[in-house]
Amino acid sequence: MKKNIVIGAGFGGLALAIRLQAAGRPTLLLEQRDKPGGRAYVYQDQGFTFDAGPTVITDPTAIEELFTLAGKRMADYVDLLPVTPFYRLCWEDGQVLDYDNDQARLEQAIRRFNPRDVEGYRRFLDYSRAVFKEGYLKLGTVPFLSFRDMLRAGPQLARLQAWRSVYSMVSGFIENEHLRQAFSFHSLLVGGNPFATSSIYTLIHALEREWGVWFARGGTGALVQGLVRLFEDLGGELLLNAQVSQLETQGARISGVELTDGRRFEAAAVASNADVVNTYDRLLSRHPHGAAQGRTLKRKRLSNSLFVLYFGLNHHHSQLAHHTVCFGPRYRELIDDIFNRNGLAEDFSLYLHAPCVTDPSLAPPGCGSHYVLAPVPHLGTADLDWAVEGPRLRDRIFDYLEAHYMPGLRSQLVTHRIFTPVDFRDQLGAHHGSAFSIEPILTQSAWFRPHNRDSRFKNLYLVGAGTHPGAGVPGVIGSAKATAGLMMEEVAP
Repeated sequence: MKKNIVIGAGFGGLALAIRLQAAGRPTLLLEQRDKPGGRAYVYQDQGFTFDAGPTVITDPTAIEELFTLAGKRMADYVDLLPVTPFYRLCWEDGQVLDYDNDQARLEQAIRRFNPRDVEGYRRFLDYSRAVFKEGYLKLGTVPFLSFRDMLRAGPQLARLQAWRSVYSMVSGFIENEHLRQAFSFHSLLVGGNPFATSSIYTLIHALEREWGVWFARGGTGALVQGLVRLFEDLGGELLLNAQVSQLETQGARISGVELTDGRRFEAAAVASNADVVNTYDRLLSRHPHGAAQGRTLKRKRLSNSLFVLYFGLNHHHSQLAHHTVCFGPRYRELIDDIFNRNGLAEDFSLYLHAPCVTDPSLAPPGCGSHYVLAPVPHLGTADLDWAVEGPRLRDRIFDYLEAHYMPGLRSQLVTHRIFTPVDFRDQLGAHHGSAFSIEPILTQSAWFRPHNRDSRFKNLYLVGAGTHPGAGVPGVIGSAKATAGLMMEEVAP
């Protein structure tokens, strides 16, 4: 019996495979690496557990829905822990904002920066909630397959001034520059430049305020394992070390999937959670449609890449928050360098993850697992020699963290590793090492984004960051719901 085949066991692929299997559609999930998770990979070293990628869960209801539709209880598979504060935001002038879901406490913190911005923040939150209702609750899981779909959404998007950038919209409500940064940086979490990304992405703020910020006990990898167990409990099949080399075609259909080791699987339908550019440019390179789509996608603007430094210390830094955003001396200029400059800036802003604040089990007793990431240009913007630049940047970041946030870091270091744009390209198959796929500007969103179903091959689908609605854990899980709906409508069981 031909099965539905999902390529890639990231959050999007897993969520789609679960939806299909729960609906009685036999599904085979293929993962090229030795573990599931995609960007949510896990490293273990000397008793330390390092989540490789996403660590912020902002819509637990989207995850819980996967268990509910399968007739299971999420609590039997994974335990989500609340994170407080959501983030600690720090600037080099010593100012700090602990941002969480307590309105009175948050307004008090804002007042310390600028009393007039309390009222401005209230108006911004109202706007963000309106965008959240329209852009996430209404449209986040609805596929945009025709331009008519875009036209129907157009009036509301115009009313919400979707043509304006995130930073521009925030600045219309907030006066203080630090606070403008605090409420505009979220688009960077999905690969968007706050000065170019549509103001629709301000919905991320309301999303956090709606359901909070969560972390899986045992790390994000524990959530991945819970989803894998759910899929397999439903009868789904996961194959690891299964790298796809080609999609086979017959007329206007995908007939099968061929692996690099020579194995072949016939397919009722195929959904790709792999990088969207490589899906067409590599997996469909033998077909004129695939080659043409690959060329088109290569011309699109891509999100930035990341430099990630994982490190374990023999000391627990209890002064840290779970999530700390360390703003550097420049904001607009640094972001412009990251997205547009052929080179690496001398300064940086950082996201510091200290999960042992919430879950000490991720490190040996008295120790701490951490990672820190710095947004950097992708390889198409700046084709740097990361074998040289990587160790240099690592040392600069260690020096900075020790001087500003983690005294004694160097002497406490037990283990570390780095992950560069080259690794995003070579290990994850990301075109140019982009960490978030197609950049989420307005002209590359919704209908303008690669569609959840291919226009020529009616049984070829996309899921994940490169299709609608976009990157981030809620985004890729939402894409799975949109894509599953199409597959269950159009592919016979």
